[in-house]
Amino acid sequence: MEIVILDGYTLNPGDLSWQGLEKLGDVRRYDRTSYTDHTEIIERIGSAQAVLTNKTPITKEILAACPSVQYIGALATGYNVIDVEAARQKGIPVTNIPDYSTDAVAQFTFALLLEIFSQVGLHNVSVHSGEWQRSEDFCYWKLPLTELSGKTIGLVGYGKIAQRVAEIAHAFKMTVIYYNYRPKQSQDSWAEQVSLDELYDKADIVSLHLPLFPETEKMINHEAVQKMKEGAVLLNTSRGGLLDEQAVALALNTGKLAALGADVVSVEPIEEDNPLLKAPNCYLTPHIAWAPVETRQRLMEIAVDNLCQFLDGQSKNVVNL
Repeated sequence: MEIVILDGYTLNPGDLSWQGLEKLGDVRRYDRTSYTDHTEIIERIGSAQAVLTNKTPITKEILAACPSVQYIGALATGYNVIDVEAARQKGIPVTNIPDYSTDAVAQFTFALLLEIFSQVGLHNVSVHSGEWQRSEDFCYWKLPLTELSGKTIGLVGYGKIAQRVAEIAHAFKMTVIYYNYRPKQSQDSWAEQVSLDELYDKADIVSLHLPLFPETEKMINHEAVQKMKEGAVLLNTSRGGLLDEQAVALALNTGKLAALGADVVSVEPIEEDNPLLKAPNCYLTPHIAWAPVETRQRLMEIAVDNLCQFLDGQSKNVVNL
């Protein structure tokens, strides 16, 4: 089998091995492929039977130009860059990588929250710049510091990542409330299911754990922000498109929102005119919640297993058949 990896660098910049895939066929690997140049994508797929992609799109037109393709593997949980219906019509299974990053994303959600509440980065820079040496007192703080204990965290979406975030929050003695589009009863008595409006009204911290669908796009808009508590903190480790970024930037500028911690934005890499870049108390990271080496190794292993199962005539993690 001929296997092409269209954009392998983010998964494996050199600290993992492609050996598992190389055992399954002849592998052609590209670090990056243009997202917009369909001619380049078609040329690189060539005669390959298996195509692996992270963010490089596979459209109906690309599939029509690449009749050799028999399998498409998304190197991620999300697969919106692939025209899954066009693939289904051609009998091509599309697989994804579910449940590989639960612990890492939950950890990163709290990394953002702890940075906002404890300001470790700010004070580390302060100490290294000599401010502690020059201080008249044995300690100082440059911004108010806040305890998590006793705060209410509202989780919008209650899948596996949100449930892990809830467990961590409970360990911090936080009050946990959550909203799920389809009512989902928690097994834990300390987690309370509420309406979305009630969550906005009660939560000190609103944390998003949703996929990006037409109905969730820009759900955090001016109207939603106005329903939130004065001085609430907003966290987004899901999809940048969940935010109306202009409305959120305005809320940060007016103080309606105390802070935003986000690992994702609507267009990535972030554009120079993104309003969040100039908003106060805005903590942005470059989509790295999924990136610990252990997490990427797990993703790699699942990707290999998905293709193995296909070659054995089995279906695993198929999203379109």
